[in-house]
Amino acid sequence: MSEETLDAGLALLDRQVVDIDGKLVGKVDDLELAIRRGGEIEVEAILMGPQALGPRLGGRVGGWIRRLGATLADAEEPIRVPMKHVKELGVRITLSIKVTDIERLLDVEQWLRDHVIRKIPGGRDASE
Repeated sequence: MSEETLDAGLALLDRQVVDIDGKLVGKVDDLELAIRRGGEIEVEAILMGPQALGPRLGGRVGGWIRRLGATLADAEEPIRVPMKHVKELGVRITLSIKVTDIERLLDVEQWLRDHVIRKIPGGRDASE
């Protein structure tokens, strides 16, 4: 991916992520930023999973989501996909790797879809 200037929040946050084969991976829940020399800010990685979404939401609900994700994934940290693995930015974000390379995400995302999202009115259609 070439270097370019973009509104990272608009171009990345909440976008669907697919792997190199077009298989749904999840959504971008947060971003990892780095400050370079000269004060330039660069996106280092996209973060996915409840451990990234919870702190972004904040409050009790955010804390509950983060703890639930950490328990299900048996990991405190969110899934981190370095920008070097981002192949294409568009309506969705396409990775240059297979979803099986980030297996931990699949288990948590599937559990959340089955046990949380589908129970929300209208969530059944959104989780497909």
